Amino acid sequence: MFAGPLFTREVLIAPRQWKHFLLRSGYVAAFAVLLYTAGQAMFGFQKVRNIGDVARFGSYVFSLAAVVQLSLVIAAALLFSANAVAQEKDRRTLVLLLMTDLRSRELVLGKLLGSLLPVLMLIAVSLPVLCFIRLLGGVTMAQVYWIEAVCVASALAAGSWGTFVAYWREKTYQTLAVTVLGSVLFLGVVEVLVVSLGSERGVGRWAALLNPYRSLGELLQPLARTPAGVPVEISAWGPVAALSLLAVVLAAITTWRVRIWNPSRAVYEQIREQAQAEAQVRSRHRRIWSNPVIWREICTRAYGRKMLAIKGAYLLLAGLLAAWVWNAPAGEELLFGMIGRGGAAFVILMVVGLLLVTAQAVTALTSERDGQTLELLLVTDLTAQEFVYGKLGGIFYNAKEMLCVPLAFLAAYAAQGLLDVENLLYLLATLATLAWFCAMLGLHSALSYTLSRQAILHSLGTVFFLFVGTFICLVMIVEARGSFLYQLPAFVIFILGGSLGLWASLSHQNPSGALSLAAAILPFCTFYAVTGYTLGNTLGIALAIVASYGFTTLAMLIPAVSEFDYALGRTTLDRG
Repeated sequence: MFAGPLFTREVLIAPRQWKHFLLRSGYVAAFAVLLYTAGQAMFGFQKVRNIGDVARFGSYVFSLAAVVQLSLVIAAALLFSANAVAQEKDRRTLVLLLMTDLRSRELVLGKLLGSLLPVLMLIAVSLPVLCFIRLLGGVTMAQVYWIEAVCVASALAAGSWGTFVAYWREKTYQTLAVTVLGSVLFLGVVEVLVVSLGSERGVGRWAALLNPYRSLGELLQPLARTPAGVPVEISAWGPVAALSLLAVVLAAITTWRVRIWNPSRAVYEQIREQAQAEAQVRSRHRRIWSNPVIWREICTRAYGRKMLAIKGAYLLLAGLLAAWVWNAPAGEELLFGMIGRGGAAFVILMVVGLLLVTAQAVTALTSERDGQTLELLLVTDLTAQEFVYGKLGGIFYNAKEMLCVPLAFLAAYAAQGLLDVENLLYLLATLATLAWFCAMLGLHSALSYTLSRQAILHSLGTVFFLFVGTFICLVMIVEARGSFLYQLPAFVIFILGGSLGLWASLSHQNPSGALSLAAAILPFCTFYAVTGYTLGNTLGIALAIVASYGFTTLAMLIPAVSEFDYALGRTTLDRG
């Protein structure tokens, strides 16, 4: 095949795994729960006799499903593609692939298309669901086909970017961080060009084609973009072609540079630095702290030389968001009817920062396992407390900019009088709790899953789905604000599904009563916080988040520091 034996192997093996069937059936089941919840949020238990109401519901739920699917497709494509190559590097198997007679094209396209197989499968599975929604009215088949095409093109572009970064960078954390920040910055720069130059002509028009969310909005609301008296034409040839061309360009550059980037020159630099250090050891030596784990995390380049570039990219994103907030016109409508520009900027920075904290945490342990240094650490006299707390200290030190920048935004809002002291304290407490939760979730996933790929996917996927579920609940609560009490049973079903998924992720290898209780209460407390936000509550939201996420953090932390061998899947009996 054109993509080579790597892709052929994935095609043959994927259908033999039980998770292949579980993933696509679970995706359809999630759509069914979303449809039922949205229907109850809009109509409740009343009988619907007006065909116009059914059509409006069809248009509403189709828009919600399209936005959620596009976000899921982009996130999964970025994560799967970057992780597929990073795993080969961590296990030192990429060098073996480079020594074979595989062509550079087969190395790149095989990994790219192989990692995108689950994403493309989900898009294909969603087609019958979207066609069913079309039967409700308010949606045309052209919209269904073009939205699926935009999702496929976006997946190819995102996957090509993830593969490009993974072959380029050496460290797993660098790969994940650059992939996430690069995609967010790309969308931000595109929107800056569109807003400053206009979307009707010139460079601004071409830049607008590269934003899949803008294209999705035009497909969902074709009448808003069409002048009166002009026939409505539903088409997305431009965005699909532009995103596909971007994917081809990124894949071509990766193919050209793959054997130049790999094996990494950092390997030879490390050998040279080690030789220089051995030559200087007689003259001076570095003083190691009482806890060598946190010393290594802070005082060495354990995560590569490009950490400053990653932090600079995050600061650049913060600058773009600050400019976006500063240029907000007076009296502007709330985004999604829920939040202003300032709040949206803070949420974006917080979500990206927490994702980077989670990536830092999970790779802090998976890199030790893949580099075969974890066993060496376990045979030393290090205690479990020194290891876990040392890793946590290093995580927060290396990700301090991702936490301090959102705090700076809050301080700026408070200085302008947009945020009082009480709410500032509530936000600080919730942000600190969520940061601890994400850091501990990454370590817990790395301890629970022996495969680095599974640990990274489950930790980042859990954080991503928590925020996506919160967004969906907010949208539907705003829609059902007038009769929320009657729609509560539908939301309960939605929350129970989230609890089940969270329980499966947290209790994969080391189940406990505390983790089961945490999985049960955390989605409900999150839902309470969401409803409290729509009602204008503050103290209740802070208490719900601090209590639920704090308890979940302790439920993961205590076994890690008290029963480390069991949490790692290794017991003294196994070693004996």
